[in-house]
Amino acid sequence: MLPLRWSHVPGGSGLVRALRPSGSVVSRIPPHLRQEDGNDTRQKRFLHVHSSRNIIFGNTKTFLKENLWPCSRVNRSIATTPVKQLFWEKDPKGGYSSKEKRNRKELIQEGLKELRIELSKWKGEVIEKFEDDPIIVRPECLIGDMDKVWILKNEEQLKNWVATSDKDHGEGYSSCSLSLSPAGHGLFSGQINTQVPKDGRVKKAGYCNMKSIRPRLSFKREVYLDWSLYNHLELRVRGDGRTYLLNISTAGYFDLHWNDMYSYPLYTRGGPHWQVTKIPFSKFFLSSKGRLQDKQCPIPLQRVVSLGISAGDRVNAPFRLEIDYIGVYSDPDHTEEFAYEMYKLPKYIVGN
Repeated sequence: MLPLRWSHVPGGSGLVRALRPSGSVVSRIPPHLRQEDGNDTRQKRFLHVHSSRNIIFGNTKTFLKENLWPCSRVNRSIATTPVKQLFWEKDPKGGYSSKEKRNRKELIQEGLKELRIELSKWKGEVIEKFEDDPIIVRPECLIGDMDKVWILKNEEQLKNWVATSDKDHGEGYSSCSLSLSPAGHGLFSGQINTQVPKDGRVKKAGYCNMKSIRPRLSFKREVYLDWSLYNHLELRVRGDGRTYLLNISTAGYFDLHWNDMYSYPLYTRGGPHWQVTKIPFSKFFLSSKGRLQDKQCPIPLQRVVSLGISAGDRVNAPFRLEIDYIGVYSDPDHTEEFAYEMYKLPKYIVGN
């Protein structure tokens, strides 16, 4: 947006007002038009407005009605360049968030209930602050141990997870749920349906996902999971032979990193037996909005937001994944930092 200011073009019987946007090429009169004509003692006037679609010439009369507004509106402004929003995103969830309209009475009642819960959380944080030692030293005996982050054995622990599918967003017909199995473990099950809705908008369908809720302190203060002391992700699951996708979200503060996701497949075997899977964090690859990124980098383990498990192998059949626990593991013999080697080519090489 360039503000307008008034300038004067000298010559002739007086001064002619011309528009000159500040910061652009100024209005000018070419030298060959400043020569006086024998039939007209007044100077020929030339008006050039930068970023205007017309170039206006005038001899005895200047036609400014189609190009300039009345001179009384001096404080007006014009836009010379369009506004381009290249990286800015409005919604952290990419438009998939749902906003329910609720009246003021319900909001006040729910807020009072939440206040009671948040105060109890804050009280526990204060007690923990005074009881625990602020200096944390990692002893050598912890090397090789495993820390269970999520244990899915009761309904209260299942509230830390959210199960969604393409049907929830009107983009397909798949369905899923997260419940307790008869054996008392978390059960992620549902139906994959690759049928595409005939709305002319969706091109592919057939996915289900379960995702952990971001950890928060009292009064909804968002924090990160710090896994920098570990180098493996460990799961104890009982699958159906399908291949699932593990997703570690590391959403940053800026909108450019809201959709950063590190993924790696989880291979399961059918049958009644449990399997313990250990996956190094160095094997996870970076993607954003489902697209694999050209420039890969290791996971920032000190800024983990959530963990998700997706089912989308495009097989129209029911799926079933029973989960006992999900944890992190420290292997002292694993020294690999990142499994994917990146090459930096010269600028003149095609395909860089």
